[in-house]
This record gives sequence, C-alpha cells and structure tokens, in this order.
Amino acid sequence: MHPVFTQRGFLPARDPERSFAPGSEVSVLDEIGRNLPSLLEDPGFRSYVRGLSIPEWPEDVAREETLPELRLYYVRLGFLASAYINQVSQSQATVLPHNVAMPLCKACALLGRPPILSYDGYALYNWKRFDSGGPIALGNLDTLQNFVHLYDEHWFILVHVEIEAIAADIFAAIGRAARALEDRNAEGISGALRDVSAAIGRQVAVLRRIPEKMDPALYHRTFRPYIRFFENVIYEGVTEAPMNFRGETGAQSSIMPALVAFMKIEHRQSALTDHLAEMRRFMPLIHRQWIAEIEKMPSMRDMADPQAYNEVLETMATFREVHYGWAQEYINRWVDDPRGTGGTPYMAWLRQLIDETRLHKLPA
Repeated sequence: MHPVFTQRGFLPARDPERSFAPGSEVSVLDEIGRNLPSLLEDPGFRSYVRGLSIPEWPEDVAREETLPELRLYYVRLGFLASAYINQVSQSQATVLPHNVAMPLCKACALLGRPPILSYDGYALYNWKRFDSGGPIALGNLDTLQNFVHLYDEHWFILVHVEIEAIAADIFAAIGRAARALEDRNAEGISGALRDVSAAIGRQVAVLRRIPEKMDPALYHRTFRPYIRFFENVIYEGVTEAPMNFRGETGAQSSIMPALVAFMKIEHRQSALTDHLAEMRRFMPLIHRQWIAEIEKMPSMRDMADPQAYNEVLETMATFREVHYGWAQEYINRWVDDPRGTGGTPYMAWLRQLIDETRLHKLPA
C-alpha cells in the first residue's frame, strides 16, 4: 500500500506547485496561463500562440525533486494545446504548432503519458488551498488554471478534487481489508468494507453538489468543448501522421478502476471494457501500478458479510447514477453528438456500468 494514497487519495503527495520560480526560463507559462481565458475571447488567439517562444522543459529525465514543477509545466502547456485545437469561437484546428507540440510531447514523455490534457492535469494537479492547514475540500480550494472566466469551471474541477481527497479513506480501508484477508479475518474484512461504503457515500454527497455553482445551460457550450478529444491532429515537428487522443474525462480518474479491481466486478467484454482499459494510458504511472496490485488481491466474496459487501456495490452504483444524471442534465439534453469528451457513447456505457455493478451483489 503506497502511504500517500491512504493520506491524499490519488492527489499529489504535496499540494501542486502554484507557479514557477520568478525569472526562470519557463515562468513565461504562468503569465500565459493567467491570461488564457481572456486570450481565448480573441479570434486572433491562434496567431498569437504561433508567435510564442515556449522553452522546452530543461531536463531530460523526470526527477522527484522537480516533479511538481514538471506537472505544472504539463498543466500550462496541456491547457494551451487544448485551447488552440478547440477554441470555441473557431472551427476545430487540425495542426498543433511546433512551438507547443514539441515541448508538450517532451514533457508528457517524461511523465509517461499521452501528449494531451487529461484528468490528472485538469484536476489532480490543478488546485490550491486558501488555508494550507485546512481541509482539501470545497470552500478551501481554488484552481490554478482555467479555460474560461466562469466560476462554473472552477467548481466543476474542485468537486472532483474533493472527491479525490476523500478516496484516501477508501484506500486506507482497502489496505485494512488486504491485511484481514491475509489473516482470514472475516470480521476485519467486513469492517473495512463498511468503511469503504461510508467513504463512497461522502463522495456521492460531494458529487450531488455540482448544481450549486454550475449552470447546465453554460457547461456544454463554454468550457466543455475545450476538454474534447483530439481527432486527426498533426503534432507539427513531432510527426507528419495525424494522431487521435481521448479528451479529459472522469473515466481517467483511478478511483473507480481501483474499486472495480478491489470488488472483483466483471464487466461484460465489449467496446466499453476496451475503452476503460485504454483510459489507463492517461492515468499517472504510479496509479496504474497500484490498480494492478489491487487486481492481484484474492477475492473476499466468500468471507465478507453479504450486507457489507453489497453496500459497497450499491454506493458505487449510486455514485455512477448521480454521474449519469448529471451527464443527462448537463450534456445529453443539450448536444446532438452522442460522444463524450473521451469520444465514447457515454450514456449507454454509463448505464451498463451501473447495471453490472448491481448484478455483482451477493445473495442476501
């Protein structure tokens, strides 16, 4: 069990870097990042971007000491690239200019991930606390980078940040379950399962808060387009062949895959399961490795109290149902394209995940 996961969930070990050192070569990206929402209001934004001189990340390896700064570099450049390709007032661009494409690809290679803004850059590395000693929770959080001036986007991101922070309690309970499983301690397993379902219940409560500060009439046409997938985009100076990458999506969060692995839920082999497997490419390497470790755990179905086991599945299904409801309210009722930002038929697939989670319950 990685100790950071039991304290911070899948959030970084320390709060994300807010800015680069003043006077550093890459500090120009802070100013570009701060100005991005206003720059995107200008039809000449793409010409402006093509004229920028963007320094490459100065190191050729990812070092632990400078990892927070490298992540910030990826956040700033990832936002800039998605802004360029998906500028709302313009038709979608098909070429990412070399001055953005080349440094972005280098940084993402160092991080072991595809060269596009994903959930990690949009949420996991994109927050700060007002009170550094206070909780990682709504009311004490703000974002570091946005596409638009609307607070709705801040809220959308920060809801996910608090959900990720709550996951620390889930992962601590998974660790207790693993130890109880080794000891053949049925009571310990069931107690850990009850702790898991309680934590997921708190996540559901946070997810339900989405409408408090996010207008359904604005999301689909203001900032959602910026996190859309890249389709047939040429990364100038990197490759002449057009490339496709999944856009930012909650399916790139590692929480549900970890829970699916822990509960040994078997989803019917389909394009959906292929997609979920592909989403792991967009997760941080350390998250992928830990999910793989959970997958190696033996099943606890024969030792767990059925009520405790089923309650975890029910809270997982409820979380997915709330997500499904927001997808209908904020996206599906407003747009004709059935594909989500990750490029998938999200409504049908979300329903399948809900149904198959409940089908995994033990007989009462």
